[in-house]
Amino acid sequence: MPTLNDTPAGNRLHIGFFGRRNSGKSTLVNALAGQKIAIVSDVAGTTTDPVYKAMELKGIGPVELIDTAGFDDEGELGGLRVRKTELAAEKTDIAVLLFSGTDTGTDLGWFDRFRQRKTPVLPVIANAVGDKAALARLVEKETGVAPLIIEKDDPGTAEKLRRELVRLLPEGLEQPSITAALVSPGDTVMLVMPQDASAPKGRLILPQVQTIRDLLDNRCTVIGCTPDGMEAALASLKNPPKLIITDSQAFGEVWQKKPKESRLTSFSILFAALKGDIDYYLEGAKLIPQLNENSRVLIAECCTHAPQSEDIGRVKIPKLLKRLAGDGVAVDILGGTDFPEDLTPYDLIIQCGACMFNRKYVLSRIDRAKKQGVPMTNYGVFLAFANGILDKISL
Repeated sequence: MPTLNDTPAGNRLHIGFFGRRNSGKSTLVNALAGQKIAIVSDVAGTTTDPVYKAMELKGIGPVELIDTAGFDDEGELGGLRVRKTELAAEKTDIAVLLFSGTDTGTDLGWFDRFRQRKTPVLPVIANAVGDKAALARLVEKETGVAPLIIEKDDPGTAEKLRRELVRLLPEGLEQPSITAALVSPGDTVMLVMPQDASAPKGRLILPQVQTIRDLLDNRCTVIGCTPDGMEAALASLKNPPKLIITDSQAFGEVWQKKPKESRLTSFSILFAALKGDIDYYLEGAKLIPQLNENSRVLIAECCTHAPQSEDIGRVKIPKLLKRLAGDGVAVDILGGTDFPEDLTPYDLIIQCGACMFNRKYVLSRIDRAKKQGVPMTNYGVFLAFANGILDKISL
Protein backbone atom coordinates (compact mmCIF):
# COMPACT_ATOMS: atom_id res chain seq x y z
CA MET A 1 0.00 0.00 0.00
CA PRO A 2 1.37 3.49 -0.82
CA THR A 3 2.68 5.60 2.03
CA LEU A 4 3.26 9.31 2.39
CA ASN A 5 6.94 8.81 1.65
CA ASP A 6 6.19 7.23 -1.72
CA THR A 7 6.10 10.68 -3.34
CA PRO A 8 9.63 11.23 -4.72
CA ALA A 9 11.60 14.03 -3.08
CA GLY A 10 11.90 15.75 -6.45
CA ASN A 11 8.11 16.12 -6.59
CA ARG A 12 7.68 17.51 -3.07
CA LEU A 13 7.36 21.17 -2.15
CA HIS A 14 10.62 22.05 -0.39
CA ILE A 15 10.15 24.28 2.69
CA GLY A 16 13.46 25.51 4.08
CA PHE A 17 14.07 27.07 7.51
CA PHE A 18 16.90 29.60 7.60
CA GLY A 19 18.40 31.94 10.17
CA ARG A 20 21.28 32.57 12.49
CA ARG A 21 22.37 29.96 15.02
CA ASN A 22 19.93 29.60 17.92
CA SER A 23 17.22 31.61 16.15
CA GLY A 24 14.65 28.83 16.66
CA LYS A 25 14.71 27.01 13.31
CA SER A 26 14.77 23.47 14.71
CA THR A 27 12.02 24.23 17.21
CA LEU A 28 9.74 25.43 14.40
CA VAL A 29 10.54 22.43 12.21
CA ASN A 30 9.68 20.07 15.06
CA ALA A 31 6.45 21.96 15.78
CA LEU A 32 5.34 21.84 12.16
CA ALA A 33 6.26 18.15 11.81
CA GLY A 34 4.58 17.26 15.08
CA GLN A 35 7.64 15.23 16.11
CA LYS A 36 11.25 15.72 17.10
CA ILE A 37 13.12 15.38 13.83
CA ALA A 38 15.77 17.98 14.67
CA ILE A 39 17.83 18.30 17.85
CA VAL A 40 16.99 21.42 19.86
CA SER A 41 19.60 22.92 22.16
CA ASP A 42 20.66 26.26 23.61
CA VAL A 43 24.14 25.56 22.24
CA ALA A 44 24.73 27.56 19.06
CA GLY A 45 25.50 25.43 16.03
CA THR A 46 23.65 22.28 17.13
CA THR A 47 22.32 21.71 13.60
CA THR A 48 25.23 20.88 11.29
CA ASP A 49 24.26 19.30 7.97
CA PRO A 50 20.71 20.10 6.79
CA VAL A 51 18.03 17.75 8.12
CA TYR A 52 15.39 16.68 5.56
CA LYS A 53 11.97 15.37 6.58
CA ALA A 54 9.36 14.15 4.11
CA MET A 55 5.77 14.50 5.29
CA GLU A 56 2.29 15.64 4.29
CA LEU A 57 0.85 19.03 5.30
CA LYS A 58 -2.86 19.78 5.26
CA GLY A 59 -3.70 22.23 2.49
CA ILE A 60 -0.32 21.76 0.82
CA GLY A 61 0.28 18.06 0.23
CA PRO A 62 3.64 16.25 0.09
CA VAL A 63 6.47 18.46 1.40
CA GLU A 64 10.12 18.19 2.30
CA LEU A 65 11.01 20.18 5.43
CA ILE A 66 14.64 21.35 5.56
CA ASP A 67 16.27 22.39 8.84
CA THR A 68 19.54 24.17 8.08
CA ALA A 69 22.67 25.20 9.94
CA GLY A 70 22.92 28.84 10.98
CA PHE A 71 24.16 31.06 8.17
CA ASP A 72 26.37 32.87 10.72
CA ASP A 73 28.43 29.75 11.48
CA GLU A 74 32.17 30.40 11.86
CA GLY A 75 35.52 28.79 11.21
CA GLU A 76 36.57 26.35 8.50
CA LEU A 77 33.97 23.73 9.45
CA GLY A 78 31.35 26.45 9.89
CA GLY A 79 32.05 27.64 6.37
CA LEU A 80 31.32 24.16 5.03
CA ARG A 81 28.04 24.15 6.96
CA VAL A 82 27.06 27.50 5.50
CA ARG A 83 27.73 26.15 2.01
CA LYS A 84 25.32 23.29 2.76
CA THR A 85 22.78 25.88 3.87
CA GLU A 86 23.27 27.81 0.63
CA LEU A 87 22.74 24.60 -1.34
CA ALA A 88 19.51 23.94 0.57
CA ALA A 89 18.41 27.48 -0.35
CA GLU A 90 18.77 26.63 -4.04
CA LYS A 91 16.29 23.77 -3.55
CA THR A 92 13.80 25.76 -1.48
CA ASP A 93 10.31 26.53 -2.86
CA ILE A 94 9.21 28.48 0.25
CA ALA A 95 11.71 29.96 2.71
CA VAL A 96 10.96 30.46 6.41
CA LEU A 97 13.48 33.10 7.50
CA LEU A 98 13.97 33.69 11.21
CA PHE A 99 15.09 37.11 12.40
CA SER A 100 17.00 36.94 15.68
CA GLY A 101 17.50 40.60 16.53
CA THR A 102 21.28 40.50 16.06
CA ASP A 103 23.06 41.45 12.85
CA THR A 104 19.76 42.15 11.12
CA GLY A 105 21.69 43.17 8.02
CA THR A 106 22.69 39.55 7.42
CA ASP A 107 19.08 38.42 7.85
CA LEU A 108 17.89 41.07 5.39
CA GLY A 109 20.60 40.02 2.96
CA TRP A 110 19.20 36.51 2.92
CA PHE A 111 15.68 37.90 2.49
CA ASP A 112 16.85 39.77 -0.61
CA ARG A 113 18.61 36.65 -1.88
CA PHE A 114 15.35 34.69 -1.79
CA ARG A 115 13.42 37.55 -3.36
CA GLN A 116 15.89 37.69 -6.25
CA ARG A 117 15.29 33.99 -6.84
CA LYS A 118 11.53 34.65 -6.74
CA THR A 119 11.23 32.36 -3.74
CA PRO A 120 8.32 33.25 -1.41
CA VAL A 121 9.65 34.22 2.04
CA LEU A 122 7.93 34.05 5.41
CA PRO A 123 9.75 36.23 7.97
CA VAL A 124 9.44 34.84 11.50
CA ILE A 125 10.49 36.13 14.89
CA ALA A 126 10.85 33.40 17.51
CA ASN A 127 14.06 33.19 19.57
CA ALA A 128 14.77 36.90 19.20
CA VAL A 129 17.00 39.02 21.40
CA GLY A 130 15.35 42.14 22.81
CA ASP A 131 11.98 43.69 22.00
CA LYS A 132 10.13 41.43 19.53
CA ALA A 133 7.58 44.09 18.65
CA ALA A 134 10.28 46.62 17.77
CA LEU A 135 12.11 44.00 15.69
CA ALA A 136 8.85 43.16 13.90
CA ARG A 137 8.34 46.81 12.98
CA LEU A 138 11.90 47.01 11.64
CA VAL A 139 11.50 43.82 9.57
CA GLU A 140 8.22 45.01 8.08
CA LYS A 141 9.72 48.39 7.25
CA GLU A 142 12.74 46.85 5.51
CA THR A 143 10.96 43.99 3.70
CA GLY A 144 7.40 45.20 3.26
CA VAL A 145 6.20 41.98 4.90
CA ALA A 146 4.78 41.70 8.41
CA PRO A 147 6.64 38.89 10.19
CA LEU A 148 4.95 36.08 12.05
CA ILE A 149 5.74 36.38 15.77
CA ILE A 150 6.00 33.04 17.60
CA GLU A 151 5.85 33.07 21.37
CA LYS A 152 7.66 30.38 23.35
CA ASP A 153 5.58 27.24 24.05
CA ASP A 154 2.62 28.55 22.04
CA PRO A 155 0.43 25.45 21.37
CA GLY A 156 -0.87 27.08 18.20
CA THR A 157 2.57 27.46 16.59
CA ALA A 158 2.17 24.64 14.07
CA GLU A 159 -1.24 25.80 12.86
CA LYS A 160 -0.17 29.46 12.58
CA LEU A 161 2.87 28.44 10.57
CA ARG A 162 0.87 26.08 8.36
CA ARG A 163 -1.69 28.79 7.50
CA GLU A 164 1.06 31.21 6.50
CA LEU A 165 2.74 28.57 4.32
CA VAL A 166 -0.56 27.82 2.56
CA ARG A 167 -0.92 31.54 1.86
CA LEU A 168 2.54 31.63 0.28
CA LEU A 169 2.07 28.63 -1.99
CA PRO A 170 3.64 29.38 -5.40
CA GLU A 171 1.38 29.44 -8.42
CA GLY A 172 1.38 26.27 -10.49
CA LEU A 173 2.23 24.16 -7.46
CA GLU A 174 0.46 21.11 -8.84
CA GLN A 175 2.89 18.80 -10.59
CA PRO A 176 2.33 19.27 -14.35
CA SER A 177 1.62 16.27 -16.54
CA ILE A 178 4.67 14.62 -18.05
CA THR A 179 2.96 13.52 -21.26
CA ALA A 180 -0.28 15.50 -21.67
CA ALA A 181 1.13 17.63 -24.51
CA LEU A 182 1.85 14.50 -26.56
CA VAL A 183 -1.11 12.20 -25.91
CA SER A 184 -4.90 12.11 -25.80
CA PRO A 185 -7.25 9.81 -23.86
CA GLY A 186 -7.46 6.41 -25.53
CA ASP A 187 -4.00 6.58 -27.15
CA THR A 188 -1.76 3.54 -27.04
CA VAL A 189 1.75 4.39 -25.87
CA MET A 190 4.71 2.04 -26.03
CA LEU A 191 7.52 2.31 -23.48
CA VAL A 192 10.85 0.82 -24.57
CA MET A 193 12.91 0.20 -21.45
CA PRO A 194 16.36 -1.41 -21.60
CA GLN A 195 17.06 -3.62 -18.61
CA ASP A 196 20.85 -3.41 -18.64
CA ALA A 197 23.47 -3.47 -15.88
CA SER A 198 22.58 0.05 -14.75
CA ALA A 199 18.86 -0.75 -14.29
CA PRO A 200 17.96 -1.62 -10.67
CA LYS A 201 17.26 -5.34 -10.39
CA GLY A 202 13.63 -6.15 -9.69
CA ARG A 203 12.25 -2.66 -10.27
CA LEU A 204 11.91 0.16 -12.77
CA ILE A 205 13.80 3.43 -12.54
CA LEU A 206 11.90 6.46 -11.23
CA PRO A 207 11.23 8.25 -14.58
CA GLN A 208 9.69 5.07 -15.99
CA VAL A 209 7.42 4.62 -12.98
CA GLN A 210 6.31 8.26 -12.99
CA THR A 211 5.69 8.22 -16.75
CA ILE A 212 3.57 5.08 -16.54
CA ARG A 213 1.44 6.63 -13.80
CA ASP A 214 1.10 9.88 -15.78
CA LEU A 215 -0.01 8.00 -18.90
CA LEU A 216 -2.61 6.10 -16.90
CA ASP A 217 -3.86 9.40 -15.44
CA ASN A 218 -4.19 10.63 -19.03
CA ARG A 219 -6.33 7.56 -19.84
CA CYS A 220 -3.81 5.98 -22.19
CA THR A 221 -3.15 2.30 -22.82
CA VAL A 222 0.44 1.50 -21.91
CA ILE A 223 2.49 -1.35 -23.35
CA GLY A 224 6.03 -1.97 -22.20
CA CYS A 225 8.93 -3.86 -23.75
CA THR A 226 12.70 -3.98 -24.02
CA PRO A 227 14.47 -2.95 -27.27
CA ASP A 228 14.95 -6.59 -28.34
CA GLY A 229 11.26 -7.29 -27.73
CA MET A 230 10.01 -4.20 -29.55
CA GLU A 231 9.24 -5.87 -32.87
CA ALA A 232 7.15 -8.59 -31.20
CA ALA A 233 5.34 -5.97 -29.12
CA LEU A 234 4.51 -3.94 -32.24
CA ALA A 235 3.27 -7.07 -34.01
CA SER A 236 0.84 -7.72 -31.15
CA LEU A 237 -0.90 -4.38 -31.72
CA LYS A 238 -3.74 -3.87 -34.16
CA ASN A 239 -2.56 -0.32 -34.90
CA PRO A 240 0.81 1.40 -34.39
CA PRO A 241 1.16 3.20 -31.05
CA LYS A 242 0.49 6.93 -31.08
CA LEU A 243 3.71 7.56 -29.14
CA ILE A 244 6.85 5.60 -28.30
CA ILE A 245 8.88 6.64 -25.27
CA THR A 246 12.31 5.10 -24.96
CA ASP A 247 15.36 5.31 -22.79
CA SER A 248 17.61 7.80 -24.59
CA GLN A 249 20.46 5.32 -24.92
CA ALA A 250 18.27 3.19 -27.23
CA PHE A 251 17.31 6.08 -29.54
CA GLY A 252 19.16 4.72 -32.56
CA GLU A 253 17.78 1.18 -32.34
CA VAL A 254 14.22 2.31 -31.57
CA TRP A 255 14.23 4.86 -34.39
CA GLN A 256 15.06 2.11 -36.88
CA LYS A 257 12.26 -0.14 -35.62
CA LYS A 258 9.45 2.34 -35.00
CA PRO A 259 6.47 2.61 -37.38
CA LYS A 260 6.49 5.83 -39.41
CA GLU A 261 3.10 6.77 -37.93
CA SER A 262 4.39 6.71 -34.34
CA ARG A 263 5.94 9.73 -32.69
CA LEU A 264 9.12 9.21 -30.65
CA THR A 265 10.55 10.81 -27.53
CA SER A 266 12.54 9.70 -24.46
CA PHE A 267 12.15 9.73 -20.70
CA SER A 268 15.08 12.13 -20.39
CA ILE A 269 13.56 14.62 -22.86
CA LEU A 270 10.20 14.47 -21.09
CA PHE A 271 11.92 15.24 -17.79
CA ALA A 272 14.00 17.98 -19.40
CA ALA A 273 10.75 19.77 -20.12
CA LEU A 274 9.26 18.89 -16.72
CA LYS A 275 12.21 19.87 -14.53
CA GLY A 276 14.35 22.20 -16.62
CA ASP A 277 14.37 24.57 -19.58
CA ILE A 278 13.96 22.55 -22.76
CA ASP A 279 14.50 25.59 -25.00
CA TYR A 280 17.87 26.32 -23.39
CA TYR A 281 18.82 22.66 -23.76
CA LEU A 282 17.95 22.76 -27.47
CA GLU A 283 20.01 25.93 -27.94
CA GLY A 284 22.92 24.20 -26.22
CA ALA A 285 22.65 21.23 -28.58
CA LYS A 286 23.22 23.53 -31.55
CA LEU A 287 26.76 24.12 -30.27
CA ILE A 288 27.72 20.44 -30.13
CA PRO A 289 29.24 20.54 -33.67
CA GLN A 290 31.63 23.25 -32.45
CA LEU A 291 33.23 20.96 -29.86
CA ASN A 292 36.78 19.91 -30.68
CA GLU A 293 39.97 18.41 -29.22
CA ASN A 294 40.47 21.49 -27.03
CA SER A 295 36.94 21.57 -25.61
CA ARG A 296 35.94 20.78 -22.04
CA VAL A 297 32.56 19.29 -21.17
CA LEU A 298 30.86 18.82 -17.79
CA ILE A 299 28.51 15.87 -17.35
CA ALA A 300 26.25 16.60 -14.36
CA GLU A 301 24.46 13.62 -12.90
CA CYS A 302 21.89 13.94 -10.13
CA CYS A 303 22.36 10.40 -8.83
CA THR A 304 25.46 9.26 -7.00
CA HIS A 305 26.18 5.63 -7.79
CA ALA A 306 29.01 3.25 -8.60
CA PRO A 307 29.69 3.34 -12.36
CA GLN A 308 28.47 0.36 -14.37
CA SER A 309 29.99 -1.04 -17.55
CA GLU A 310 27.01 0.31 -19.53
CA ASP A 311 26.54 3.54 -17.59
CA ILE A 312 24.98 6.20 -19.80
CA GLY A 313 26.51 9.29 -18.20
CA ARG A 314 29.92 7.97 -17.24
CA VAL A 315 30.61 5.61 -20.14
CA LYS A 316 28.35 5.99 -23.18
CA ILE A 317 28.09 9.79 -23.44
CA PRO A 318 31.87 10.33 -22.95
CA LYS A 319 32.51 7.81 -25.77
CA LEU A 320 30.09 9.66 -28.03
CA LEU A 321 31.73 12.99 -27.17
CA LYS A 322 35.10 11.64 -28.23
CA ARG A 323 33.57 10.35 -31.45
CA LEU A 324 32.02 13.72 -32.21
CA ALA A 325 34.78 16.06 -30.98
CA GLY A 326 37.93 13.95 -30.98
CA ASP A 327 39.81 11.91 -28.39
CA GLY A 328 41.32 15.05 -26.86
CA VAL A 329 38.02 16.47 -25.58
CA ALA A 330 38.14 16.76 -21.77
CA VAL A 331 35.15 15.34 -19.90
CA ASP A 332 34.50 16.02 -16.20
CA ILE A 333 31.78 13.99 -14.45
CA LEU A 334 30.13 15.14 -11.22
CA GLY A 335 27.30 13.47 -9.31
CA GLY A 336 24.67 14.48 -6.78
CA THR A 337 24.70 18.13 -5.73
CA ASP A 338 28.33 18.67 -6.78
CA PHE A 339 28.07 21.52 -9.28
CA PRO A 340 30.80 24.16 -9.72
CA GLU A 341 30.21 27.79 -8.85
CA ASP A 342 32.47 28.76 -11.76
CA LEU A 343 31.24 27.16 -14.96
CA THR A 344 33.27 29.29 -17.37
CA PRO A 345 35.98 26.65 -17.99
CA TYR A 346 33.34 24.56 -19.78
CA ASP A 347 32.26 24.75 -23.39
CA LEU A 348 29.13 22.68 -22.71
CA ILE A 349 27.25 21.19 -19.74
CA ILE A 350 25.24 17.99 -20.21
CA GLN A 351 22.68 17.59 -17.41
CA CYS A 352 20.85 14.32 -16.72
CA GLY A 353 17.05 14.12 -16.60
CA ALA A 354 17.14 15.29 -12.95
CA CYS A 355 14.37 13.00 -11.75
CA MET A 356 15.90 13.09 -8.23
CA PHE A 357 15.91 16.90 -7.94
CA ASN A 358 13.05 19.36 -7.68
CA ARG A 359 12.48 21.87 -10.47
CA LYS A 360 13.62 24.79 -8.28
CA TYR A 361 17.10 23.34 -7.92
CA VAL A 362 17.46 22.36 -11.58
CA LEU A 363 16.46 25.87 -12.65
CA SER A 364 19.04 27.33 -10.25
CA ARG A 365 21.72 25.36 -12.12
CA ILE A 366 20.40 26.55 -15.47
CA ASP A 367 20.28 30.13 -14.23
CA ARG A 368 23.92 29.91 -13.15
CA ALA A 369 24.89 28.60 -16.59
CA LYS A 370 22.94 31.35 -18.35
CA LYS A 371 24.50 34.12 -16.25
CA GLN A 372 27.98 32.79 -17.01
CA GLY A 373 27.23 32.33 -20.71
CA VAL A 374 27.80 28.57 -20.71
CA PRO A 375 25.59 26.45 -23.00
CA MET A 376 23.73 23.55 -21.42
CA THR A 377 21.83 20.56 -22.75
CA ASN A 378 20.61 17.27 -21.30
CA TYR A 379 21.16 13.55 -21.81
CA GLY A 380 18.14 12.97 -24.03
CA VAL A 381 18.69 16.01 -26.23
CA PHE A 382 22.40 15.18 -26.63
CA LEU A 383 21.72 11.53 -27.52
CA ALA A 384 19.02 12.48 -30.02
CA PHE A 385 21.52 14.85 -31.65
CA ALA A 386 24.26 12.19 -31.64
CA ASN A 387 21.89 9.81 -33.43
CA GLY A 388 20.97 12.46 -36.01
CA ILE A 389 17.28 12.53 -35.08
CA LEU A 390 16.90 15.58 -32.81
CA ASP A 391 14.77 17.40 -35.39
CA LYS A 392 12.47 14.37 -35.61
CA ILE A 393 11.83 13.91 -31.88
CA SER A 394 8.58 14.96 -30.21
CA LEU A 395 9.17 17.49 -27.43
